[in-house]
Amino acid sequence: MKILVAAPKDIFDPLKIADEFKNNEFFRNNQFYDQTVSENELAQIEVMLGYDQKLLAKILSCPKSHLRWIQALSAGIDYLPLNEIKSNKISLTTLKGLHAEPIAETIIGMILGHYRALNYSARQKSWNKPSFISDTLIQKQVAIFGTGSIGEQTAKLLKAFQTKIIGINHNGHPAKNFDKTLSSESFLPDIKNVDIVVNTMPLTKFTENFFNRDFFDQLTAKPMFINVGRGQSTNTADLIQALNQKQISAAALDVTDPEPLFKDNPLWQMEQVLIMPHISAIYREYTADMLKVFAINLKHFKIDGNLPVNKIDLEKGY
Repeated sequence: MKILVAAPKDIFDPLKIADEFKNNEFFRNNQFYDQTVSENELAQIEVMLGYDQKLLAKILSCPKSHLRWIQALSAGIDYLPLNEIKSNKISLTTLKGLHAEPIAETIIGMILGHYRALNYSARQKSWNKPSFISDTLIQKQVAIFGTGSIGEQTAKLLKAFQTKIIGINHNGHPAKNFDKTLSSESFLPDIKNVDIVVNTMPLTKFTENFFNRDFFDQLTAKPMFINVGRGQSTNTADLIQALNQKQISAAALDVTDPEPLFKDNPLWQMEQVLIMPHISAIYREYTADMLKVFAINLKHFKIDGNLPVNKIDLEKGY
């Protein structure tokens, strides 16, 4: 099988030596490599591991393109040309679930950093006690938007703190580890008094600008706001206003809009805000685990064309 690797070198190199990837022909030609692939070779590519906008356009412009499957190197797919992929009858798989543990642990760290005044102490660089009283997580109420693998794992870890956890998804269907689930169209007034709001949702037309002034105006308990989903799900100006007006007590952001934030963005200077450079999903064994997912899908794809792990429904967009 002819596979185009549009991914960094640390992903390409293991492919050449791992037994499960033998008997495949690998090509590489994107911003990570100087090697070029001819138009004739591009037309023969059957699988793309990773994504390169220019390369995909070249492949699809070939009169007899053989591309049948793209394995994205992410859980989110908002950056991909889904309509074009769909119209060319190309299958798409993701790394959904691979990030659940590291992101969930990051969320717990964000919460503890705020509640136990760790963030404040790290910034002070002096022996000054915080102006606020630190708190514990015991029996706090948490609303998690998105009850997929990341949301479920976060809820599981939060159970250790005896928290009450509300999950919000598109239709309110039950989800593991949640005390209660609600529809994303009818979650009020249940979350008005929550202590922590966590966003893990992917970016869709529905979730874009979801956390805006109207949302923050509904909150009465001055909760902590956490975003590990997508930056564009939150209206940055409205978030700043909510912080200034103390509608929310703190914010922890692994994603922002724009990303990265401009240097003069007020969020950088806010004492109650923690900003991470979109690294909550990264962990030491990430590449190895990613290749395991690819190997399983590749094995089945070569046998019968099926993709058992994380195949995207292109009609729904997830």
